[in-house]
Amino acid sequence: MTTRDGRRVVVITGASAGIGRATARRFAARGDAVALIARGADGLEGAAREVRRAGGEALTIAADTADHDQIDAAAERAEAELGPIDVWVNVAFSSVFAPFTEITPDEFRRATEVTYLGFVNGTRAALRRMLPRDHGVVVQVGSALAYRGIPLQSAYCGAKHAIQGFNESLRCELLHDKSSVRVTMVQMPAVNTPQFDWVLSRLPGHPQPVPPIYQPEIPADAILYAADHPRRREYWVGVSTAATLLANAVIPGLLDRYLGWTGYGSQQTTEVTHRDPPNLWRPADDEPGTDEGAHGSFDHKAITRSPQLWASQHHGLLAASALTAGLGALAWARGRETAGTTRPGSFEERSGGRLPPVRAVEVARAAWGLALLLAPSQVLRVLGGRGDHMAKAVARLLGARQLGQAAWSGLRPSQAVLAGGAVIDLVHAGTALALGAADHRWRHVALSDAGVALAWSLAGLRDSGKP
Repeated sequence: MTTRDGRRVVVITGASAGIGRATARRFAARGDAVALIARGADGLEGAAREVRRAGGEALTIAADTADHDQIDAAAERAEAELGPIDVWVNVAFSSVFAPFTEITPDEFRRATEVTYLGFVNGTRAALRRMLPRDHGVVVQVGSALAYRGIPLQSAYCGAKHAIQGFNESLRCELLHDKSSVRVTMVQMPAVNTPQFDWVLSRLPGHPQPVPPIYQPEIPADAILYAADHPRRREYWVGVSTAATLLANAVIPGLLDRYLGWTGYGSQQTTEVTHRDPPNLWRPADDEPGTDEGAHGSFDHKAITRSPQLWASQHHGLLAASALTAGLGALAWARGRETAGTTRPGSFEERSGGRLPPVRAVEVARAAWGLALLLAPSQVLRVLGGRGDHMAKAVARLLGARQLGQAAWSGLRPSQAVLAGGAVIDLVHAGTALALGAADHRWRHVALSDAGVALAWSLAGLRDSGKP
């Protein structure tokens, strides 16, 4: 999903603060052109400075996402000044912290228009331009609250639930049409953003995200990854998000009672003084000197790392590791079983009845093959390449070959098998080198696989006793 020079055009709504601003920096660090949409002039200028400092091209557009005409005009300007839009990220939202009965109809409507219809308007503007080209990605920034409502945020929870349903419906339509345009959703945990200083609140304390609280750079990394891997329907960010969604699927009634008991206290604090006026009707970062950046008031308690996010992005790699561990355990067990029943002149007898060194090599080969077969995108990314469909297909082909040989020589090792495998590895290495030289798209994985095959060829010659 890149232009010929590798530069992408990215549009981000809600880009003047919080997750949107941190995400803009992430795209800019790769040299992308970023159109920043928000209402606050000072916040937009601050975001633009950070984008340019990170190495990207910035375009600031003041617009209200609740107004379809403004957002469509913003998209038109982004394409006119930066080029065709490759990625559209919907982030902008507003909220009201209060019991439902204390929120006026106008306040509820406004929060819904910004948070829900803002995503609808942004998606419509993006698809109007992407569908004719059959190219592009729309990333919806969701929340654990898209599945699980909590007290004191009825307007926000309702809007996020609506976004979830809207996105699922749209995704089905795109699949029916066999469109190459992708939509994906990233479900967020509680994040330390300035919104909690800006929202309209009728709570006695200062609003706060429900702990654990994450720094906005973690969601930004997840959005960047989702834009690169949009075939997946959604991503979960943070252990708290995963735990909430799983608990809501299994024990929703119990969770209702738990949140009724804890939800009021966990969403407010006396550590921070609330600031006025709220940003529901007008931006809080519009006047000079009001830019607050990406972070809110909770740096002292915010988490800066998320192992769960890495795990969420590397399902295939984790599955390959688990399968490899299983193969290793089976090989070890088989070695123990046959230690006392070796055949005269067999490979087992030559190795003294112990687990032969080549078996460790074959377990490693199986790990490499499974990684290429099940997680080609992650392998290409680790190797420094950005693979397209053909690069991933080549990686899977190489992985299947490696996995087949691991099964052949690992389960029935003998001198003849090991010597033959060494020759096949040499041929494999030469083929991979030729593939890498033929096309830069799979050069990284082909050259790496060639090096691995050559090393295993030498190991096979050693263990077979051949010169």
